[in-house]
Amino acid sequence: MHHFTVVPVKDQHQSDYDSLEGVTWVDYREAGHCSGDPNDTVSSDGHGNHKEDSPFLNKTDTLKGNEYYDRNLALFEEELDIRPKVSSLLSRLANYTNITQGAKEHEEAESAEISRKRPPKSPSMGTLMGVYLPCLQNIFGVILFLRLTWLVGIAGVLQSFCMVFMCCCCTMLTAISMSAIATNGVVPAGGSYFMISRSLGPEFGGAVGLCFYLGTTFAGAMYILGAIEILLAYIVPAAAIFTAYEPHEETSAMLNSMRIYGTIFLTLMCLVVFIGVKYVNKFASLFLVCVILSIFSIYVGVIKSAVHPPEFKICMLGNRTLSRKLFDVCAKTTVENNLTVTTKLWDLFCSSKNQTETCDEYFVQNNVTEIQGIPGVASGIIKENLWSNYMAKGEILQKRSLPSVEASGSKRNLPVYVFADITTTFTILVGIFFPSVTGIMAGSNRSGDLKDAQKSIPIGTIMAIATTSLIYLSSVVLFGACIEDVVLRDKYGDALNNNLVVGTLAWPSPWVIVIGSFFSTCGAGLQSLTGAPRLLQAIAKDNIIPFLRVFGNGKVNGEPTWALLLTAIIAELGILIASLDMVAPILSMFFLMCYLFVNLACAVQTLLRTPNWRPRFKYYHWALSFLGMSMCIALMFISSWYYALVAMVIAGMIYKYIEYQGAEKEWGDGIRGLSLSAARYALLRLEEGPPHTKNWRPQLLVMLKLDEDLHVKHPRLLTFASQLKAGKGLTIVGSVIQGNFLENYGEAQAAEQTIKNMMAIEKVKGFCQIVVSSKVREGIAHLIQSCGLGGMKHNSVVMGWPYGWRQSEDPRAWKTFIDTVRVTTAGHLALLVPKNVSFYPSNHERFTEGHIDVWWIVHDGGMLMLLPFLLRQHKAQLVKDRNSIIYPGNVYSDEEEEVHVYPDKIQMTWTKEKCESERNRNRATTPNSFRELISIKPDQSNVRRMHTAVKLNEVIVNRSHDAKLVLLNMPGPPKNQDGDENYMEFLEVLTEGLERVLLVRGGGCEVITIYS
Repeated sequence: MHHFTVVPVKDQHQSDYDSLEGVTWVDYREAGHCSGDPNDTVSSDGHGNHKEDSPFLNKTDTLKGNEYYDRNLALFEEELDIRPKVSSLLSRLANYTNITQGAKEHEEAESAEISRKRPPKSPSMGTLMGVYLPCLQNIFGVILFLRLTWLVGIAGVLQSFCMVFMCCCCTMLTAISMSAIATNGVVPAGGSYFMISRSLGPEFGGAVGLCFYLGTTFAGAMYILGAIEILLAYIVPAAAIFTAYEPHEETSAMLNSMRIYGTIFLTLMCLVVFIGVKYVNKFASLFLVCVILSIFSIYVGVIKSAVHPPEFKICMLGNRTLSRKLFDVCAKTTVENNLTVTTKLWDLFCSSKNQTETCDEYFVQNNVTEIQGIPGVASGIIKENLWSNYMAKGEILQKRSLPSVEASGSKRNLPVYVFADITTTFTILVGIFFPSVTGIMAGSNRSGDLKDAQKSIPIGTIMAIATTSLIYLSSVVLFGACIEDVVLRDKYGDALNNNLVVGTLAWPSPWVIVIGSFFSTCGAGLQSLTGAPRLLQAIAKDNIIPFLRVFGNGKVNGEPTWALLLTAIIAELGILIASLDMVAPILSMFFLMCYLFVNLACAVQTLLRTPNWRPRFKYYHWALSFLGMSMCIALMFISSWYYALVAMVIAGMIYKYIEYQGAEKEWGDGIRGLSLSAARYALLRLEEGPPHTKNWRPQLLVMLKLDEDLHVKHPRLLTFASQLKAGKGLTIVGSVIQGNFLENYGEAQAAEQTIKNMMAIEKVKGFCQIVVSSKVREGIAHLIQSCGLGGMKHNSVVMGWPYGWRQSEDPRAWKTFIDTVRVTTAGHLALLVPKNVSFYPSNHERFTEGHIDVWWIVHDGGMLMLLPFLLRQHKAQLVKDRNSIIYPGNVYSDEEEEVHVYPDKIQMTWTKEKCESERNRNRATTPNSFRELISIKPDQSNVRRMHTAVKLNEVIVNRSHDAKLVLLNMPGPPKNQDGDENYMEFLEVLTEGLERVLLVRGGGCEVITIYS
């Protein structure tokens, strides 16, 4: 096979080509180097990204001094006006840059002068600084320091290990899918939202983008609540605003204090973000150092505990854990000045200092002991911590290995014990833990700043997930090997005298963890409040969700002020929940849904074999994406099935809203490719044979006529078509423009857009087809023959009546009408001609009373029976139908047939004998005038034909003068074209005096059946 290499040709100086005339040169340089030409074909979209106003080159768009082009393209002089040069195209691709959405970049995009003087700064960040460390900082969070020890104590080492491993596998599989997207092409700023929306389309992109935004916003609330919990529980407990007068009110008082402080913290953080993102970025390194030092101190403390465990004594009454908040000495009595005196603990359980009869029975029966809270990694305590110990709300923490005498105790002494504040199960713990493994999108969000995003995003993200997974899994084992089980289950460190549990293991002091975790959670909250508004702004500027457009605006430099305000309001809702354990599952749902669709995007693109899907990440396989997607769904319903349903309902409502509003974006998404594959499969299935009578439905080809200004003459034809859509059939709207296709292409495009706009107004779901033909009759014939594809072809033609044909000097109008009738008959297609269509009801009108009269003169396959049924399904046609069935032969055609009379009402389940008896009965009871009418056998005389039409019209008008709509068989045109004018006169006389008439001509096939 021959190999070809495309070599870009350098542009020569203009003076070398001054002798060439009629040649145009178009500058395809970046905006940073462009001139002030307002007609330049390269412009900016407001995000710092350059775009082309037109895919074609136009020689009128350049200045006089730029007229030159390459010598080796002289043979293609004519195509230079419509096709770009290869050298210019390759140059633009090679110099492609993208800038993240920040204050500096917005300022540059806002001012054209600055963009000319200051070219975009080339990305320079590598894998370590651009992806690995940001992912570490975003993944490590408040759950590691505040809840991981508690999770290990409740679920046990084995189940905790499985839980952490399952969550880490989910994020690792998502990272592999994300790496495939990153290596498939350039990933501009926007991260996961960009990947999902450009892979799955605007509907999924908007729905999941908003879910990801809500997750990021609630993450900010969770980090703020974590910081407040550290502040009030471990740093400054006296700062609590609300105090509990009763022991059982401590939890509610704590939550109320967290609401107040959380609101204050949220306000301060939003002010910092509003003032400038640069201040947040300056402290990012400090927050990262706090996280790393805190984790490092934990591992040093674990090593130190093997030799010298820290001294933290736990006071136990029998096998029950006591809270150190209310006493200092862990004993019933103590010796002071050679005297045995009772302690504060005695006072808590007894009413008298000397009489044991007044003491709590359990207190009397059991001894008070102290155990080591941190036995150390060499103590073998991991054997006791292997198994789970799930608890109900209000249950006292007990150490199963200690002896205890069962006795009933007083409820007033419950606050002395450490007890569970919530009921725990494995599913609840999964929902609480999962937010600690999120944050894997930090690298993809910075893709615009990366020197080599296609290399850095996969390596950095996967390495960060591997590092954090190793730390989480090792922490689970080490916590179980070093810390006593009752201490692990003590969520707030009440037995440790209000010390953070993980802090007691740290070296050199618990304050390293307390201070480090406080600053790291504050930093994570700031980053969430910084990223969420920009994500919302990106969604709003994509203009796929109309009600979010206002949030695309901001300050002069582009900072998302309105988006920040909405983010603060939503985050305040999370603050008002106040419980970290209740906010965490909400985050889990939104992030899991985001990861679910990232995996789905990759799997769909791979299975559809999209030509543009060429990931270079060699470890990717579509099965991994499906596995990751399955794990996301499983984790959603494991953690909280009702939260999962709520998240899916929210995403579904947003999806349907975008679909209803009509997303006009075309991003080459996988769902569009999936639709194409499904449509191809369905069309091939339809080709297997003709449709059964039960499946017949009107597939309409609506012929519209346009005036000289390309306006639709009779838009009510579209209204009528939409009212027939109860059959859910295909609708194709066609029109013919007279002229030459090469000269009238632009006019055809404008006509197509006009018809599409009218279809949108009339709410007609279908397709538009414009044909340019030298003769209108030939164009209509082409439309009728060629519209549709495979089994999705029209079987019925709807066309308007040629009004004013008698006054028209040009007979082509009504001759075109008759030719169309002949073409539809030859094609075995049904024909519907609404006469006086302007009097037909609009979609907003209601006909609650009246009748649809059906004059079934000749057998047409049941069209006259089916059409009234379909029309009555629409809200505009809530009327009854009446059937008048006669058979006076082919009323106008040259053939003569035997005259029959059918009953006024006919049942489709009648047998042949029943129908014959009813016909004979009606023949006997038919009025003489009507029998005379139907006995008329028209000959070749036009007078006799018109007499037939007049008499039939008298009967129809007499019986149906009050009908809302009259359906009438349309006779076929004569074989001899010389009688076309008489045929038109016949139709006019036949329908005279009727306000709304629908002439129907069957297609020669049965459309209804008596069988179920």
